[in-house]
Amino acid sequence: MVEIETTKMSSKGQVVIPSSFRKHIKEGDTLIVLKNNEQIILKPASAMDKQLAEDIKFAKRTEEAWKDIEEGKGVRMNVADFLKEMKNW
Repeated sequence: MVEIETTKMSSKGQVVIPSSFRKHIKEGDTLIVLKNNEQIILKPASAMDKQLAEDIKFAKRTEEAWKDIEEGKGVRMNVADFLKEMKNW
């Protein structure tokens, strides 16, 4: 059975999840937000495979890094410094 509720987005981009949909979500839970064309899907991260969730986070960081590079915000470093930086990820 499909449940439907409405909500609004605030000026800060915040969206309230209707209380009837929050039954299995606790404060502090991590949620995954997926966009597929015009659909926005919100899933508890616990419902997904842990490796997939990590892959999504890595893909997001990579996307942000490429955006920085395209905007001229890239940083040059030698291989040793790069590998040291990668350990911090």
